[in-house]
Amino acid sequence: MNFSITIEKLATLVNGEIEGDSQAIINGYSKIEEATEGCLTFLANPKYTHYIYTTKATAVLVRRDFVPEHPIQTNLIKVDDPYETLAKLLNIANSQLPVKQGIETPSYIDESVKVTEGLYVGAFAYIGKNVKLGKNVKVYPQVYVGDNVTLGDNVIIYPGVKIYHGCKIGNNCIIQAGAIIGADGFGFAPKEDGTYEKIAQVGIVILEDNVEVGANTTIDRATMGATVIKKGAKLDNLIQIAHNVEIGEDTVMAAQVGVAGSTKIGKHNMVGGQVGFAGHITIGDNNGFGAQSGIPNSVGSNLRLIGSPAINALEFARQNVYFKRLPQLNKDIEQLKKLIDDIKKEKQ
Repeated sequence: MNFSITIEKLATLVNGEIEGDSQAIINGYSKIEEATEGCLTFLANPKYTHYIYTTKATAVLVRRDFVPEHPIQTNLIKVDDPYETLAKLLNIANSQLPVKQGIETPSYIDESVKVTEGLYVGAFAYIGKNVKLGKNVKVYPQVYVGDNVTLGDNVIIYPGVKIYHGCKIGNNCIIQAGAIIGADGFGFAPKEDGTYEKIAQVGIVILEDNVEVGANTTIDRATMGATVIKKGAKLDNLIQIAHNVEIGEDTVMAAQVGVAGSTKIGKHNMVGGQVGFAGHITIGDNNGFGAQSGIPNSVGSNLRLIGSPAINALEFARQNVYFKRLPQLNKDIEQLKKLIDDIKKEKQ
């Protein structure tokens, strides 16, 4: 990504205040601890503050109330929220990349499909019967789009994605490479002879607007009805969403989360990596779940939970203190037992 911009022009884009050389040139982005001359970086987390005194970055985005405690060698751009500002700038830079358009060969688009404005279809992609395409849809190479799928406006589907028949993808959704949308849910009925009979999965998957699905994530179709990922939800890589699950608005999930069948998760939840949700439970709104937590039962709203089974984060921290002391406590108990035995012997 080649570009060159003065700090002055960059600050104008983000309504920032400059402390330093406004004419210095920015031509790249980097993390604060790895930045080199010409880079723009940011300071949002206080634990990284010490890097601002050693960074080689040409400019650093900081909060408006930031006051350095020691001399610095870089230039500052003061903004309301450094992380949000960086995201805005990265989006602007990304928008300058060439826009893919046209239909590459070899690829297959069924004759029933209407080619829409701004459509891009990469080589070896397949688009089945009666697929409905919005404007500016980007289908990268080796994507499979099954019959009767709906893709909204500005949908981006990266290489190797598979979208099974009947699924509905809303506007502005992004599906990263290798994700599978609409594979059969894990439904099998046990028989008297100990074998299992497959239960037909006749539902679909619905992604509402502004959903992002990470690489190699799988979202199973419903047994009946729909598995639904509501608007604004963001799913990381390698996540498993089972049949008939519902993920609420603006919920975010880190990698390797697993959600069992028919579980309903509310809006604005933050879910750490490798969290597991049992099936047929209900999760409220605005919760935070620490990494590797196990959620076996329904929970309410506005909670911070961690552990397996998950408990209140503060209680977990207290228990962890005791857990670390267990070896010494065990030693103390053994010494007390020995002391009691010695006293008993003396009385005999």
